[in-house]
Amino acid sequence: MLQNFIASCIRGQLPFEPNEQQVNLLDELGTFLMSTDKEKLFLLKGYAGTGKTSVISALVRALNELKQKTVLLAPTGRAAKVISGYSGYPAFTIHKKIYRQKSMSDFRFQLADNLNTHTLFIVDEASMISNSGAETTFGSGRLLDDLIHFVYGAEGCSLLLLGDTAQLPPVMQPLSPALEKENLLGYGLKVTEFTLTHVVRQALESGILHNATLLRQQITEEQTTEFPTFNLTGFNDIQKLNGAELIDEIQKAYDGVGVEDTIVVTRSNKRANIYNNGIRGRVMMKEDELTNGDLLMVTRNNYYWNKPYKEIDFIANGDILQIVRVKKYHDIYGFRFVDLTLRSLDLEWEIDARIWLDSLQSDSPTQMNEMTNRLFEAVGEDYPEITTKREKFKKIFENEYYNALQVKFAYAVTCHKAQGGQWKKVFIDPGQVSEDQINSDFYRWLYTAVTRATDTVFLVNFPNTAFDSKK
Repeated sequence: MLQNFIASCIRGQLPFEPNEQQVNLLDELGTFLMSTDKEKLFLLKGYAGTGKTSVISALVRALNELKQKTVLLAPTGRAAKVISGYSGYPAFTIHKKIYRQKSMSDFRFQLADNLNTHTLFIVDEASMISNSGAETTFGSGRLLDDLIHFVYGAEGCSLLLLGDTAQLPPVMQPLSPALEKENLLGYGLKVTEFTLTHVVRQALESGILHNATLLRQQITEEQTTEFPTFNLTGFNDIQKLNGAELIDEIQKAYDGVGVEDTIVVTRSNKRANIYNNGIRGRVMMKEDELTNGDLLMVTRNNYYWNKPYKEIDFIANGDILQIVRVKKYHDIYGFRFVDLTLRSLDLEWEIDARIWLDSLQSDSPTQMNEMTNRLFEAVGEDYPEITTKREKFKKIFENEYYNALQVKFAYAVTCHKAQGGQWKKVFIDPGQVSEDQINSDFYRWLYTAVTRATDTVFLVNFPNTAFDSKK
């Protein structure tokens, strides 16, 4: 049967002999791909170490050999870079693929027409796809709704959603809507669901994946009321680290794999700021406020500075940018700004833009919102001749200072900002955790942080009770 042929083609692309569960998955994929259902969707859920990325890579290679069209997507630029790296094929952000700007003068984006036919759209890190309606700049503001509308708006197109239910859901949402079968059935789709749970033997030889599996089991079994314990015995890729050792270990990581492949993950913006300032001052020995080579993370979508560059749709929240050149500083409206040349680490473009220096050290979204409101009022005072509110707002929204990039240093980030990315060396600092904060959300935070690492995890300032040599 043809579906068996498809399954064997995928199997032939695997770099290992699949286990029984993976064989069943290949059979299900073969059946799905040969189905004539017009609105079919494959939901593949899999925990860290179960081989889901290997299977999807093999699927993409097999379909391309068979001249079957695929499009690889991910929620962020960094996540797109990861799936492109492991599959060997180009990947795009969901936003870049499904939306188009209404006009050069309009910062809003509308749903594009799907010009593909008979194409399988594969979306990695689907746990990050929100459907809250909060982002009104894009389409309906509900990303999952728009993704499904886009894909199934063209002949013969279907969707494969790939994700890990043990990871953090989108901000302010209790679950990941793109990984809930009942939710997907509500679109009138025929959903094939498969969950990979068996961690492969090679993965269990990794301390990172061994401990991620322990965390995931406790999440699944709802045993999340006590601080988790880690098993470090016999593993070199997961280590306990105290504060006194931290600076030296970060320096070793920078010397060994580079700044771009090292990250510190914390639980708050305030703690990330402390780390960023400490790393720049004590590890990098930087005295200037900003220098060439500094890494910045964008903290709010920006649709202004990309306008002269046709290849850049917008500068996205979460994009990591490297300073190529520091240019002119500006003191105006009671705030400070600086013009920079910036290079995207994930999307490989270069751009001239202005950043809002005050945003670098803001401790919370609330503080940033307060500063944005003050800037809005100050810019508005430049236009006393404009008496209609609508026209004045339009002028403010077009102001180059009001549109300055909001950024943080990118040496230390919160877990939501790290989600979807991978780094060789990951330092995890949970900060002070009270008893009432130890719950399934904390375990998901920790699981997501641990699984960002490909080489080594450093557990920083964890309590001694978190390490069980007998486990």
